[in-house]
Amino acid sequence: MEGLSDQGIIELLSNSDMETLQDAEHRLNELEIKASFTEDLLDQLNLTLYRQQQQIDSLILQVTQLRQQSPDSGAGATRNLRDELPPHY
Repeated sequence: MEGLSDQGIIELLSNSDMETLQDAEHRLNELEIKASFTEDLLDQLNLTLYRQQQQIDSLILQVTQLRQQSPDSGAGATRNLRDELPPHY
């Protein structure tokens, strides 16, 4: 089919060939749309994951700082249960 213009090729195609071509073009357009939405969703999920990791890192830092401020610092000091009794006992 070398040397034929697009119009010449279209004239050679039968109606069923044209429908197949249009169907393929429609399916290709639908796939391109889905791919675009998928890319957008992936970008949103990546941003959400990044923000969550920042929050986790911040919370880990806060917990570490709180542990350092704790009077017994979790050093395994023995506790006397009598010290934890309410004053009315």
